[in-house]
Amino acid sequence: MIKRRIISRIDIKNEYVIKGIQLEGLRKVGMPNDMALKYYNEGIDEIIFMDAVASYYDRNSLSKIIDIATNNIFVPITVGGGIRNINDINTLLKIGADKVAINTAAVKNPLFIKKASKIFGSQCIVSSIEAKKIDKEKWYVYFDNGREATNIDVIDWAKEVQKMGAGEILITSIDHEGTKKGFDYELNKSVSESVSIPVISSGGASSSGDILKLFNSTEVEAVALASILHFNLSSINSIKRSLLANKVNIRI
Repeated sequence: MIKRRIISRIDIKNEYVIKGIQLEGLRKVGMPNDMALKYYNEGIDEIIFMDAVASYYDRNSLSKIIDIATNNIFVPITVGGGIRNINDINTLLKIGADKVAINTAAVKNPLFIKKASKIFGSQCIVSSIEAKKIDKEKWYVYFDNGREATNIDVIDWAKEVQKMGAGEILITSIDHEGTKKGFDYELNKSVSESVSIPVISSGGASSSGDILKLFNSTEVEAVALASILHFNLSSINSIKRSLLANKVNIRI
């Protein structure tokens, strides 16, 4: 039986943690290293750092933050945003990141995932997919932190990145992100049933009940949480206790 994971997602702009609704209206909510250390001490399974404005600058600017984080935090760390080439991946892995999350560069050149997974191994490569619902049971891929649309079907793309060698998929529902109205369960069910690699769901959680519903109704292996933790709507400990009480197989 798969062990479900609880991951904290920390989106960063100009060295501050930010949070928005549907990837817009971003506001500062804290300092990334302080928040990461807090979540680590509270029992988080993994941490994802995302450079929310990297698309503007064609670079990931989180090196200093990751360098500090890896001195104090001993759970897997994923870094995303602005990763354009093999050298970017190499730099982040060298300073201690365990995985990289790639979206824009893969949309523009799908062979980038293939090349990166061959060099670094699939376990290092997370395909970050931003999904927006455009019709009943149909979602399109977006990139540049939800600003740019494509006509790529999300389910087709999930299958494609798996074929190219991605080791995990991080699926973010743009419609639900930051709304605290629950996950897009249909989206998560469709994506997780269409691939055999682990799927991490991001966007919409407001309670441990939302997370329990996600795990009970889909094949999703992990959740990436932001607002629910940043605004103290729930704690990692209480989420894990609730999941355990409902017989969800999680990491203690």
